[in-house]
Amino acid sequence: MKLRHRIAGWLLPELKNLAYTSAGQGRRSQSWIAPATGPNNSLTGNLGTLINRSRAAIRNDPWAASGLEKLVANIVGTGIKPKSEAKDDVFRKELQALFLDWTDESDADGQLDFYGQQALAMRSVLEAGECFVRFRPRKPGDGLSVPLQLQLLEAEFVPWDYNDDLKKGHKIRAGIEFNAIGQRVAYWMHKQHPSDYTTLDTADLRRVPADQVMHLYEPLRPGQLRGQPLLSQVLLRMYHLDKFDDATLLRQEIANLFTGFITKPAPETEKVDPLTGRPIVYDLQGVPMVAMEPGTMQELSPGEEITFNTPPGAASNYPDFIRQQLMAVSAGIGLPYEILSGDMKGVSDRALRVVLNEFRRRIQQIQHNLLVFQLCRPVWKRWLELAVLSGAISAPDFHRNPTHYRKVKWIPQGWAYIHPVQDVQSQNLAVRSGFKSRSEVVSEQGYDSEQIDDEIAADNQRADGLELQYDSDARTQETNNTFMEEEPENDEQKAAQ
Repeated sequence: MKLRHRIAGWLLPELKNLAYTSAGQGRRSQSWIAPATGPNNSLTGNLGTLINRSRAAIRNDPWAASGLEKLVANIVGTGIKPKSEAKDDVFRKELQALFLDWTDESDADGQLDFYGQQALAMRSVLEAGECFVRFRPRKPGDGLSVPLQLQLLEAEFVPWDYNDDLKKGHKIRAGIEFNAIGQRVAYWMHKQHPSDYTTLDTADLRRVPADQVMHLYEPLRPGQLRGQPLLSQVLLRMYHLDKFDDATLLRQEIANLFTGFITKPAPETEKVDPLTGRPIVYDLQGVPMVAMEPGTMQELSPGEEITFNTPPGAASNYPDFIRQQLMAVSAGIGLPYEILSGDMKGVSDRALRVVLNEFRRRIQQIQHNLLVFQLCRPVWKRWLELAVLSGAISAPDFHRNPTHYRKVKWIPQGWAYIHPVQDVQSQNLAVRSGFKSRSEVVSEQGYDSEQIDDEIAADNQRADGLELQYDSDARTQETNNTFMEEEPENDEQKAAQ
């Protein structure tokens, strides 16, 4: 009995260790390196290498460049646009018109409009993991509709290896200054891009208050201070895949350079051309000149043979291998394989709808959590404040109740219908059943319902003035339906109706 208890006590620690096989320390997991690191040390220590390799891959690897471009196109498209929800109709329309004018002036570099800046910022986030956007207030005399512009800065402007302890409990971690209670109060930035100039001294840094900077990135762990490049998990795979594909192509190119090989006995006399039987003619550099024309039937000398080259083709499983690797790349960057490669082989409409629905849900997550929350909302708030202060728009009692004027809904570009007729019919049924509002349906397509209504009213007014009538005019739908009904042929049919 005592021996049984002693054996059980001896096995108990081993049983605890075997509770999770993934935590085992046996032969199969000896080479498994999994260090315990915090959310910042594991990233900032390698961030420079990750960013440089990510940008190199996007410059040179077509799959990396294509995946990045398609993600930006789906996340931003033609832009995520605001729709003011202020209650005053006149103020709301004036605000929308003023913001539309300002979008052409928003770029401090003068190259893009506000929606182009959205795309460039999103590209920087995917490429380097993050992007910094600075508010640049301007003077009233600069001629802007609202005295505000935005400046986009790459990740290198804020050094991720800059850490320091300051007075009053302030600390600098990864180039970001925090106060005693952990709030971001400033960013330490280079005056110039450090990779474009030789000066990398911390004396070049300047302190920029946090309320003048927007830091765009997607935190993957609580407490993460800097962003992670999108390609981090697939960079090594894509590097070796590109080398393998290039080596396969080069092997085929070299193999096809040789048409055939001539085998002949060792020459005892003057060298002759095996195709003509005549002495070989040499050029000025001493290189033999061998000519061959289409349709030539050549008699060889005794003992000579010709073996034609049969270059090896690519392995029969080569397409499947490449497809499997690209599927892994697609999974790593969050882009469906069918969209990345354009390969729709064996994909049905139902399967494609499932894939697109999953992909779109992820895109909506990025749109709301990253672009809208970190960029669009702060821009709208600062822009509206300066619009009121500069007198560009009149907002009585704005200082007392700013929330009344700030209410806004951001509308991304709509998705194309997969089955246009069925999708429109389902939207129509949802509105009629009260499951959706008409404004929500219009917003899902990336449009402003008020703008649509104004355009419809203008179209109807113009059509009435010209005495035109279209089937698309909803006001004539009932009349058209009446005309389309068949008249009963006899009294019995009339009685049945």
